[in-house]
Amino acid sequence: MTETRVTAAGSEYSRYIVYVDESGDHGPVSAEYPMFVLAFCIFNKTEYANTVTSYMHRLKFKHFGHDTVVMHEREIRKARPPFSFLMNAQRRAEFMNDVSAMIEAAPFTLIAVAIHKAQLAERYPAWAKNPYHLALKFGLERIGNFRAENRDTGRLHVVFESRGRNEDRELELEFRRMSSHEPVFSKKDANHCGLQLADLVARPIGLRQLKPSQPNRAYDVLEKKFRSSPHGKIEGWGLKCFP
Repeated sequence: MTETRVTAAGSEYSRYIVYVDESGDHGPVSAEYPMFVLAFCIFNKTEYANTVTSYMHRLKFKHFGHDTVVMHEREIRKARPPFSFLMNAQRRAEFMNDVSAMIEAAPFTLIAVAIHKAQLAERYPAWAKNPYHLALKFGLERIGNFRAENRDTGRLHVVFESRGRNEDRELELEFRRMSSHEPVFSKKDANHCGLQLADLVARPIGLRQLKPSQPNRAYDVLEKKFRSSPHGKIEGWGLKCFP
């Protein structure tokens, strides 16, 4: 089977596409999860079209019999429909093993911003009003560096999960103030594989920040995905923790 090339030399579009999702919210600090994490999953479009979507569809066919299910971390964690079968320990273990294998095999570069909301409110109260915009700034800076390293040109599309008309409009204004990239907003039920992967990776990053000594299998897989320096450094390159 011949590999489909999605972009060509001289294209007006970037060779990459970025999918973004968050863990936590930009509201009051929660004692249970006082974090806000914004995860940026960068895919080469050819690899995304030829392999990533195939990995996710095969996982869905195996566990659900169809591919219309939307992978949502919160519903998976709480075993809510259509993931209620995860109440069965054996089936949960098999499903989670397959999810980990899918993420490990999927070719993408991860950039994430983890904000400790209580510390942010204490040290930078003006910025604490909207940690999403702060995380967006840090993430877009690193995406720009990634593109420069890979000599990528053309229009880059950055895909966000739609959160509502007013929220999307506010985010788009902030995005365009910071960047010349093109924001795209899509509802979760549009079933984009990239958005679902971004949703799955965000919370393990926040949990590692909160409980660094706690076993975190998901993070162990993700650690290999982060953008890193030529010497393998992740902090500041693929992972920005603030403050």
